[in-house]
Amino acid sequence: MENPLIFWFIAISTLLVIYHHLGYPLLLKILVYCFFSTHEGLIPPIRGYRNTKADNILPTIAILMPAYNEAQWIADKIRNLASVDYPNNKLRVIVVCDGCSDDTAQITRQTGKEDACKHLDITVVEYAINEGKVSIINKSMSLVHEDIVAMSDISSLISIDALLIASKHFENLSVGVVNSCYHLLSPTNGEKKYWDYQNTLQHREAKMGATLGAHGALYLIRRRLFAPLAADTINDDFVLPMSIMVQGYRVNSDDTINAIELEPTNANQDFNRRIRIGAGNYQQLIRLTALLNPKYGGVAFTFASGKALRVVMPFFMLIALGGWMWLAQYHILFAIGTAVQLFIYAVVAAITMLNVAPKNTLIVTLCYLVSGHAANMIGTLKYIVSPKSWR
Repeated sequence: MENPLIFWFIAISTLLVIYHHLGYPLLLKILVYCFFSTHEGLIPPIRGYRNTKADNILPTIAILMPAYNEAQWIADKIRNLASVDYPNNKLRVIVVCDGCSDDTAQITRQTGKEDACKHLDITVVEYAINEGKVSIINKSMSLVHEDIVAMSDISSLISIDALLIASKHFENLSVGVVNSCYHLLSPTNGEKKYWDYQNTLQHREAKMGATLGAHGALYLIRRRLFAPLAADTINDDFVLPMSIMVQGYRVNSDDTINAIELEPTNANQDFNRRIRIGAGNYQQLIRLTALLNPKYGGVAFTFASGKALRVVMPFFMLIALGGWMWLAQYHILFAIGTAVQLFIYAVVAAITMLNVAPKNTLIVTLCYLVSGHAANMIGTLKYIVSPKSWR
């Protein structure tokens, strides 16, 4: 071989692809089993909707929900929050209408008057011009005086004991963020496999005390730890929790706190959403590079192995493919490996272009994985070329 440096470059790219997809999840599983398997979870409080003396020590909570044309979901969300088991005098719901052109505000007020919901303390704020979620979060925090802020998407429903369980986490003064477990009501096979995988990783990262970010469906923060987000922030539900973590506070995750997404997405919507997430992943890698510092311990490990590698993974995959094609001239094994990679990408491309719904679990997983990396690469490149276009 003429240039051994090229070989090692290809080898490292290939190994990183294998590590990100197989090595990291396996290593995480081993670490949790060996060092964190005896960690006991919190015992959730049982209130049963009854007023008790124990209510006095519970923190006050504001559920903050930026809304843009959410008329389809807002009534169900208000009814869901009305069923949550938490003291009425310690809970406030804030719906901030971000330039809505539909009846979101009116439906919110009407639903709040229903017999099952009238105990809720609901604040409705209306802005005439649509400014975007990050701007609304920054502006709305001045309205919040409660101890804890729960950020929750309007199209997601939360489990009835979610706030009680979260309040138990916040008894530990070192905890700054509590994250929920995300579910889809009607997922495609690919989405289900992906989120099962992500929830498993999140559970293991949480066991290590190295949870990364949160999900906008539901996460909670200490109000006093909030710092305004940069106006062009894309993945606010990652950047905000991590900004609290770098202040020295823990980000906990609890898989008994559930948030269920009601809104289904088609393939095009999902792909576009993942492009935006890809751009956000690149943005947060650039702005939160400090998290790679070993002083952050487990967080540095999970950030490097998960989030950071995810940004560059599609490029490593292309390097590995091109490199194996070049190495095929030297050994039959490289030729076989090249053929396998080309076959996988060809199958995924054909299924995507023909809009076929495969039944085989492995093919479904591969399609969702490869299309996700493609969206990630597009998002990264679009952000590099035009970062201001994501405002």
